[in-house]
Amino acid sequence: MFAFFQVDAQSDPTDPATGTSIVTRIKTGLATYYHRKFEGRRTTSGARYRGRKFTCAHMSLPLGTIVTVTNLSNGKSVEVEVNDRGPHSKRYIIDVSEGAAKELGFFNKGQSQVSISYGNPS
Repeated sequence: MFAFFQVDAQSDPTDPATGTSIVTRIKTGLATYYHRKFEGRRTTSGARYRGRKFTCAHMSLPLGTIVTVTNLSNGKSVEVEVNDRGPHSKRYIIDVSEGAAKELGFFNKGQSQVSISYGNPS
């Protein structure tokens, strides 16, 4: 006996500006944050690091990508912009700015288990 079910296919979300579909990627791992000694230094993008801005470093995402970082221990989330390369340790998946770490609630702890999500045009 065979059973056939009709399922409504949901189309991928699309970017209204370009009309291309967007696929959300999610990864989990440890996050850390920039030390204050980096304040004012140039990032890979050429911008100066400012601890109060919500920026981050990621090894492979394109510069300018907006990433949603969620602290898995308390559920707090922030959006940060990739403007640098790092972290330079395989232990961490992302380095966030001091301001983002404070908003996420792990500034005094040094690191936290997080999920990161971002959209990629497909």
